[in-house]
Amino acid sequence: MARIYVETTVISFYHNARSGPEMVSRQNWTRRWLDAALDGSDELVTSLAVEAELNAGEFPNKADMLQLASRFRLLDLNDAVAEAVDAYIASHVMPDDPGGDALHLAAAAFHRCDFLVTWNCRHIANANKFGHIRRVNGILGLGNPALVTPLELLNEDIVDE
Repeated sequence: MARIYVETTVISFYHNARSGPEMVSRQNWTRRWLDAALDGSDELVTSLAVEAELNAGEFPNKADMLQLASRFRLLDLNDAVAEAVDAYIASHVMPDDPGGDALHLAAAAFHRCDFLVTWNCRHIANANKFGHIRRVNGILGLGNPALVTPLELLNEDIVDE
């Protein structure tokens, strides 16, 4: 059984309201992966950081997104997680936003998640950052979740849509 941290963009794409082909493809992959994961044996987790991001602003399907997020177990955001956030920002691994990407990574790493699933390929699921993140997590004594998209976790053959 894997512990999988579900980041905000996954929930957002599950209830995507945009009609562009890339957006629709991401929505389809997200739904196929998450529907299977919700029925499977993996432990799906998230944090209050996801809830805070979903509560910020007004956008389509907000209530549905919050309801979906409520289905995941919440991880504790403690002082050690906050220290990891500071370290990520100080070492330029994550942007200078203590409530954003650094917080998701810190929560997943501190709680030794096997995966952090996200559609944020600029700051989180970015192969150019993996080595730097592993080094910082090693110094901090944290775990190193695999940083992946829902597409990478799909347990099926993908055919061009």
